[in-house]
Amino acid sequence: MLFNSLEFLCFFPIVCLVYFIIPHKFRWVWLLISSYVFYMGWNAAYALLLLFSTTVTWLTGLGVDKIEKTRSRKALLAAGITANLSILFVFKYFGFFMDTLYSVWDALGVEYSEVQLSLVLPVGISFYTFQAIGYCIDVYRKKTPVQRNFGKYALFVSFFPQLVAGPIERSYNLIPQFEEKHYFSPERTASGLRLMLWGFFKKIVIADTVCVAVNRVYNNVEEFKGIPLIFATFLFTIQIFCDFSGYSDIARGCARIMGFRLMRNFDHPYFSSSIREFWQRWHISLSTWFKDYVYIPLGGNRKGKHRTSLNLLITFLVSGLWHGANWTFIAWGGFHAILQIIERYTKGFFDKLAEKTHFDRVPALRTAIKVFITFCLVCFGWIFFRANTMHDALYVIANLFNITEISKDAVYTILKMMFETRAEVYRLLLTLPVFIVASFIDKKWSINKVFLKQGSAMRFAMYVVIVTYILLAARADVQDFIYFQF
Repeated sequence: MLFNSLEFLCFFPIVCLVYFIIPHKFRWVWLLISSYVFYMGWNAAYALLLLFSTTVTWLTGLGVDKIEKTRSRKALLAAGITANLSILFVFKYFGFFMDTLYSVWDALGVEYSEVQLSLVLPVGISFYTFQAIGYCIDVYRKKTPVQRNFGKYALFVSFFPQLVAGPIERSYNLIPQFEEKHYFSPERTASGLRLMLWGFFKKIVIADTVCVAVNRVYNNVEEFKGIPLIFATFLFTIQIFCDFSGYSDIARGCARIMGFRLMRNFDHPYFSSSIREFWQRWHISLSTWFKDYVYIPLGGNRKGKHRTSLNLLITFLVSGLWHGANWTFIAWGGFHAILQIIERYTKGFFDKLAEKTHFDRVPALRTAIKVFITFCLVCFGWIFFRANTMHDALYVIANLFNITEISKDAVYTILKMMFETRAEVYRLLLTLPVFIVASFIDKKWSINKVFLKQGSAMRFAMYVVIVTYILLAARADVQDFIYFQF
């Protein structure tokens, strides 16, 4: 069931209505049923995988909490994590692993028989798997109390607003909220609806508009050179942010209406002045997950610069692989790791250079330049993320600046090549300025605060304009959220 579908627009009000009507002690049961109904909207059979992951990690948590011997606790934790990750491997990575193995055997001249395993990737499997694993580790570390009620733990894993694309919540934040008594609040409902509306705007008006050009170019990269490749890469930079942060806003808005507080997943990442800062602002729930459960256990930055660099490289390569079973994602993760390593080794040099050239006396200009450079590097990295194959990614990089001419007619011709109709071109030309202006407003003042400062008549008019714009921009073919594939 997609957030941007008619089914969800009927489903969610019913869930909220029943939630606030029934007694508090039954509400978690209602949310659990609703969450499984929501998930089974894609494929009812895959609810069994969700149930398996939930059962394994719940039992692991109980065992780790009960056992006192450190070695036994570690062994049980490792077994529980391995069992949970086995689901991911079979459904997400088995084909990639076998294809890689076949390529090696081909290079070595080894004869083999291909093993075929055609499985559809269950939506949201990486998200709920990591959320469940995080719970087990936190119980092991005694950072969160074990949840003995299987149903409430199952709700933690399957809570429908953030089930299929995050944020990846921590048990010590979300589980206690299931015990809180939530009352209907007009103010909280209005706040949640505004957040949902902003999310729908980013997804339907912006992301789904620019995706037409992005798909046209990146699904046929060898038909294009120069400006179309640059423009499509820039548009994908906008698309993936608006698509994913739009989902997160809708998820947080849904939860807020019912009284739940989900963590903020994005904090204006494209205004970052370094790659390190970018990862503190982008997909925050996943970044902090890898920091807490991979990077720090590897040693973090406690064992010198060289070991820190290795830890960063491992963490980001694993993060890239988490995003997809493709060498393009691994390359994307490696690219960001290398950038962070370079930043760490060169920070002192550039600080001294700024001091000697008196750039440090103009901090605003220095920050603006750093933000621009970081944004360009992030855009370049998205080439690997969006390209269908490494061959396509390398083609884009090789031909990115193969520019023959730049003129008004040439740009318009390129736009027509990238879009199917003239209406889509005009919608893009209207959408891009709206996105840029809205981004600066939200960064400086917050969209929500801007709304609240307006009079009731003005707010109503703004709501009508935004809802109308969303309805007019909505495509007949409902577009999935990008992160559903992860």
